[in-house]
Amino acid sequence: MDDQSAFIPESFLKLYAGMRGRLLRPLPEVRARYDLCDDLAHHLMASAQALHHDQGLSEDMVLERCLRGLQTPDAGMNDGEPLWVVRRLAELLNWPCEGLASSGSP
Repeated sequence: MDDQSAFIPESFLKLYAGMRGRLLRPLPEVRARYDLCDDLAHHLMASAQALHHDQGLSEDMVLERCLRGLQTPDAGMNDGEPLWVVRRLAELLNWPCEGLASSGSP
């Protein structure tokens, strides 16, 4: 991976890496997907906070709802991206996310 990928977290790069750690997709495509996923996590912050504070849902419930929504085919997410986005969202909100299923982290 080249110097231009320095701002893409390793956890995201792993979503697009093969067994030997080499990217399976062109770097510009991976960078575009990262930008989309990170922007989505930032965008979801207000909605997540509203669900938590206004509707009284627990942090875990809010994150699980977000994950389920991002895992639908209509969401347009690639494998691994929904979980990454929700873990990034939890990181941005400073919420624990140990209860989320699957592997990977922001």
